Amino acid sequence: MFESKYSKVLTVILVVVIVAILGLLGFLGYDWYQKYFLENDALAFVENYTEDAEDASDDTNTTDENSGATNPIDSIEKTNTVSGSSGNEMPTYKGFNVVGTIEIPAINLEYPILEKVSRSSLETSVAMLYGAGINQVGNTVIIGHNYRNGLFFSNNKRLNNGDKIYITDNSKNRLTYTIYDKFETTPEDASFYSRDTGGVPEITLSTCNDDSSRRLIIFAKAE
Repeated sequence: MFESKYSKVLTVILVVVIVAILGLLGFLGYDWYQKYFLENDALAFVENYTEDAEDASDDTNTTDENSGATNPIDSIEKTNTVSGSSGNEMPTYKGFNVVGTIEIPAINLEYPILEKVSRSSLETSVAMLYGAGINQVGNTVIIGHNYRNGLFFSNNKRLNNGDKIYITDNSKNRLTYTIYDKFETTPEDASFYSRDTGGVPEITLSTCNDDSSRRLIIFAKAE
């Protein structure tokens, strides 16, 4: 009788262990699935988007080849139009309006920048929270989750001063930004959002640190 009870206890423990292992494998599998397909979908979107920008740049260079080289920042300062507001329909990604794309080679990051910040948009990509607009004069804040698995801004902690960020907007302007500051602050701190950028475009990348107690902030200035 004692052996029978002992056997039942072992059976229950074994079943619990198997269920726990299957649950863990299912969770890890879903996490991998989500990461793999989100990253691949984002990469495909960015590649198509930037190819269109390069084609537009080639057309402009062909048309203006006798007028001398132009600085994209100079052009933006003169037009000062917000991305996506030029009368053309805004591109979309998974049902969300897109205002541009961001590429950070140092951490192999390529994502569309979504127009609106919401729970569902931040589960899809990174998004513009505040500012003048993508590639516009002034500071523009772009936020993204840190899932600690490589998605979105999870690897921003690996970025350093001097690393490059490439931002392409819906007007097909592609600017290079250089990181010049990186720090942590409280979740409530927004004092640096409206900072003076000296008449050039800047971006601020914002995400949580690994334990979600503070915000990791990165400043970058257009070259």
